[in-house]
Amino acid sequence: MASYALHTPFTTPIMYVTLFGAGALVMRGAGCTINDMWDKNLDKAVARTKERPIARGDITHTQALAFLAAQLSVGLAVLVQLNWYSILLGAASLSVVVVYPLMKRITHWPQAVLGIAFNWGAMLGWSAVAGTANWAVCIPLYAGGVCWTLVYDTIYAHQDKRDDVGAGIRSTALLFGERPQPIIGALSATSMSLVAYAGYLNCHGAPFYVGVSFAAAQLARIIYRTDYDDRQSCWQGFADCGWSGFWIWMGALADYAVLMLT
Repeated sequence: MASYALHTPFTTPIMYVTLFGAGALVMRGAGCTINDMWDKNLDKAVARTKERPIARGDITHTQALAFLAAQLSVGLAVLVQLNWYSILLGAASLSVVVVYPLMKRITHWPQAVLGIAFNWGAMLGWSAVAGTANWAVCIPLYAGGVCWTLVYDTIYAHQDKRDDVGAGIRSTALLFGERPQPIIGALSATSMSLVAYAGYLNCHGAPFYVGVSFAAAQLARIIYRTDYDDRQSCWQGFADCGWSGFWIWMGALADYAVLMLT
């Protein structure tokens, strides 16, 4: 039963890929809009973000709100294509998306809240296909995603750590201190272990674990090579973290292909 969701042939695989691709794109865009609306004044105090359209005054609050309404309308249109279990589960994530920008003002762990919002799809994708979430598999997969977000967004936050101090912005980049590598490394190892464990519970085969191994090696390379005091190096490290997700995806896809051929 643990392998039901990913190991049952989809009746309309293109539909799921299209829906979740569009949903992820528009809802992450909505999250960015909300973040920029909340952070208009904070963005002005940070060199890297002061030229954002809302902070610079190119877009008014009313215009941003209208654009956000359009984004959320598209997101709702995607969500209602799913079953009721998934609709309710997806709707529950909106509150986290809305409050995330506030977290950098009150806690050094806004990256954790971002991870909670960004990785909701680990549960939603499963329920959309299977009709309900298999929590035994979804929880470690979701937790692994949250840890991964902590890794890449901490690296991202290192770009602005000097400006953040003056602006009163809190982040794990400041919390982890001048030598963040051990903590980021531990989060990376935890992330990949949880993803591998979810794969084990879901009865994945060797191709999946090969993908996870490549992802782990990618994160290790990033942690070792990134100069956390250099903005460009941090940006590159952040961008390169995306390849970890790529390798996990390729491993899962290869595993699914092997299953379909046997």
